[in-house]
Amino acid sequence: MPPPRTREKALRHRLAELRGPEVPAKALDARALAALAANPGCRRRAILDGAGVNKAALADALGSPSAFGQSQFAFVRGNAFEAKVKADGGTELLRLAHEKLDRAAEPPADARVPDLTAQGPQGRTARTELALREATEAPGAWTLLDHPMLALDVAGSPAFLEPDAVVVHPDGSWTVVEIKSFPMLDGAADPAKVGAAARQSAVYVLALERVAARLEPSPRVRHRILLVCPKDFSNLPTASAVDVRKQRAVTARQLDRLTRIEEIADTLPEGTCFSPELPAERLTAAVESVPAAYAPECLSACELAFHCRDRSRAAGAVTRLGRPVRAELGGLTTVEDVLAAARGEAGDPDDPAVAALRRAAALRAEALAAAAPEVAPCR
Repeated sequence: MPPPRTREKALRHRLAELRGPEVPAKALDARALAALAANPGCRRRAILDGAGVNKAALADALGSPSAFGQSQFAFVRGNAFEAKVKADGGTELLRLAHEKLDRAAEPPADARVPDLTAQGPQGRTARTELALREATEAPGAWTLLDHPMLALDVAGSPAFLEPDAVVVHPDGSWTVVEIKSFPMLDGAADPAKVGAAARQSAVYVLALERVAARLEPSPRVRHRILLVCPKDFSNLPTASAVDVRKQRAVTARQLDRLTRIEEIADTLPEGTCFSPELPAERLTAAVESVPAAYAPECLSACELAFHCRDRSRAAGAVTRLGRPVRAELGGLTTVEDVLAAARGEAGDPDDPAVAALRRAAALRAEALAAAAPEVAPCR
């Protein structure tokens, strides 16, 4: 077996081939990682994200452009709000952290904001770890890390993550800060958006825990993150403490279930490439050579969702009806199989799914017969 460095180098070369010659890799951010963890059975997304393929450009080349992503207006508004929150050395941000998470500590004053500038993601990751170590070893003061860089191993491939901020409390514990531009109205925000922010922050918590495990003694990574949003309809910041223990546990379990990237790459035909510059026929063949696990939830999380949905419909797969329906149908994987089982033309009568389908079909027939209007005879 080749040494780890040789295997890692070979994997990087293989992933670069899959991405396409001279095509820059697209960084795997926490939002994409959370979506990947939510669907660990999708080998297609795993290899595309692992290779750094731009899935939006790939979807355009396949003829199924994606509507997924943040609008330019929302992006600019979010950046402006984040700059306001972090102004004056993060004074307002640290005040919110003290108010919502750590009232027993001394109010933040003269907080430290270390410089995290370094060359490349590996350099920034090392600089962030050093800053966290120094802040933890000097308790009694507040420290704000603005856009630190964290690393997390994903299916054997490193992913570099950049949270909005990390706060080191006077007791040496660490808190993830997530800044969003959606409003909190009367102290509450849209539950769906808060849930998405919690899943994204859970990825950062996992990455911080990896850093903490390398320190002695290991500092505590808080499982309540600070979610900062505009207050009501103003541009003034407010915050809420969000417990992400559940999201962290689910994300950790799902990431452990991901098939290793090199295992998926080894199953692909020689010469497979996902470059959007390729002819449509060859590109489609390359994408279809990797199995997908489409579900309706993909429409809000993956740029290739429309392409996968079309393929799922063409194949008559029951996965397009949703994961709960798919789980109830057992070994029946296509709509044709389900209809045939319901009509009594196929399927094992002792199979609970088949028996339930036949009973439902019988009840439907009875209801239609009872509701059919009596037709008066013609005179």
